[in-house]
Amino acid sequence: MRFSSARAGYRGGMDYDFTTLPWGDAYKLIVGSVVPRPIGWISTLGPTGTPNLAPYSFFNAVCANPPMLMFAPVRLEGGRKKDSLANVERTREFVANIVTEEALPPMDASSAEVAEDVDEFELAGLTAVSSVVVKAPRVGEAPIHFECVLEHIVALGDGSEGAGELVIGRIVHADVAERVLRDGKVQPDLLHPVGRMGGPTYARPELLEFERKPQPDRRGSSCADVKVPCGRSRRIFGRTEER
Repeated sequence: MRFSSARAGYRGGMDYDFTTLPWGDAYKLIVGSVVPRPIGWISTLGPTGTPNLAPYSFFNAVCANPPMLMFAPVRLEGGRKKDSLANVERTREFVANIVTEEALPPMDASSAEVAEDVDEFELAGLTAVSSVVVKAPRVGEAPIHFECVLEHIVALGDGSEGAGELVIGRIVHADVAERVLRDGKVQPDLLHPVGRMGGPTYARPELLEFERKPQPDRRGSSCADVKVPCGRSRRIFGRTEER
C-alpha cells in the first residue's frame, strides 16, 4: 500500500504546524475536532473537608481489568493546579459522576472558578450523598457514580499554563440508578447522556445502531485473500431508520 504525502493530497482549508502553534489555539482546534467528548463530573474533598465538584471533558474509561477511569485537568494561569487535582493528590480518591441532559444547568454552575473553600454542591443546588467506599461525596442528582481510588498521575507538559495531568483512578464501587437500566444494562435512551462539543456547546446522542457481522479469522491470510463482510447501520432514538 502506498501513502501519498499530506501536502500532495491537500484539499484547501487550514494547515497547522503544531510545533509552533500557541497552546490556546491548539486547544481550540482539538476540542472542536475531538467531539463529542464524555463529561466526568468529578467530586473530591478539599483540605478542610469541603466538597468540591467540577466537570471535565478530558474524561474517559481506559481499562476494564482492573477497571479504571481517567480525567485530565488543564493547568490554569501561572501553572496553578485545579482544585480537583490538588484534592486527589492529597486524598488519593475521587468520584466520577455521569452528566445527563437534565443536569446541564447545575453542571455548568459547578464549573465556576471559585475559592477552594467554596462548596460547589451548595453553589449549584445539588445534593451531596455519602459514598460507599471513598470519602468524597457523590452527586445525588446523577444516575451513575464511579467511586475511584488513585492509581496513577501522569504529568503532561512542563507544568505551565495549558499543561496538565492525566489522573487515572481504579473503580472500587459503582452505583447505578434503576431508572437508567433495562434488563440489567444501562440504556442510552433512559440515561440521556450528553457530550461536550467545541466552545460552549453540548450534544445529545443520536444513537447509530451498527449491526456487526462475524469476522473471519484472517491470521495467516494475505490482503488479497480477505473478504470483509460489511455490517448495516440504522439510526434509532425514535428517528427514521436508514438502511
